[in-house]
Amino acid sequence: MDTHQAAALRELLCQQDVAALGTLRRDEPFVSMVPYALLADGVLVVHVSRLATHTRDMEEHPGVSVMVMAPRAADVAPQALARATLQGDALSCPRDDPHYAAARQAYLARFPDSEPLFGFADFSLVRIVPRSVRFVGGFAQAGSLTGEDYAQLMSSAPTPP
Repeated sequence: MDTHQAAALRELLCQQDVAALGTLRRDEPFVSMVPYALLADGVLVVHVSRLATHTRDMEEHPGVSVMVMAPRAADVAPQALARATLQGDALSCPRDDPHYAAARQAYLARFPDSEPLFGFADFSLVRIVPRSVRFVGGFAQAGSLTGEDYAQLMSSAPTPP
């Protein structure tokens, strides 16, 4: 992945705040929408309810896929939209987890109106730690990263909003 693609990937993930989350449900793929925040190393943080089926899916099979896409512009073909697919592991982040404070802070910085949900017993934080990332910046502008290379790339950038 070249410098331009790396910058475009960081920009996409920092500017967007909603992703498509792919989980396994009864050995079948299932996609849902999740708001997400980013930690400095590129780990995605989602705040989910135990009532949501994707939460149970992640508990039963932590391997997930997340897709983030740029918004559609009238003058851009759908195939040219910037997008990133992250394959990773969904890890529960309970209050006693060492990552909890940073994950909560990042989530509330991006979604301050969700503060009351942290008081509900059925809501919890989940960290999605990427194992691999595929970025498509448009036609003939694609690149892949290992989870380690992605974490290094994201850590070298300014802290996400």
